[in-house]
Amino acid sequence: MLLGVLALQGDSREHIHLLETLDVAAVAVRDAADLSAIDGLVIPGGESTTISKLLEIFDLLDPIRSFAKTRPVLGTCAGLILLSDEVEGLLQGQQLIGGLPIISSRNAYGGQLNSFEATVTFSSGEEENVAFIRAPKILDSDSTEVIARLGDEAVAVRSNNLFGASFHPELTGGTHLHKLFIEFVKETKS
Repeated sequence: MLLGVLALQGDSREHIHLLETLDVAAVAVRDAADLSAIDGLVIPGGESTTISKLLEIFDLLDPIRSFAKTRPVLGTCAGLILLSDEVEGLLQGQQLIGGLPIISSRNAYGGQLNSFEATVTFSSGEEENVAFIRAPKILDSDSTEVIARLGDEAVAVRSNNLFGASFHPELTGGTHLHKLFIEFVKETKS
């Protein structure tokens, strides 16, 4: 199994390192040709508007949209925004990958100075400390499976082959979200 991490902007190195600590081979994805070699894709946190522009500049928007229709994709923070079908506060001209039937809200937990760490609870009952950095909120998750909550709020969801999380587990050593994604990728391969 080989996973790819979109490496145009954001914390791609941290995701690659986390995947490697879980004994999963991971590569940086920078062009459409890279997509043909991977079994699943992680879209990291960063700045969603910048990533969106870079996807267009590097002719990756349509190839990733096609990939996301059938292949496993995990988006964290900015990646969640890009996978959302609808985004509150979307900047004019910003393109989305879409496919995840949620409404998210950009920077809804506050700006950079409002960033925080918190313990989220996964549907399995496992708890992990994760980082919320200029994090989006999931406003409507009714058409998805909620896989993690912060209190009563959905902060990680899944719909078919798409996973999305408001938080950064890769910055705090959290592994549960990535393990769930890896298990799903393994299932799709067998």
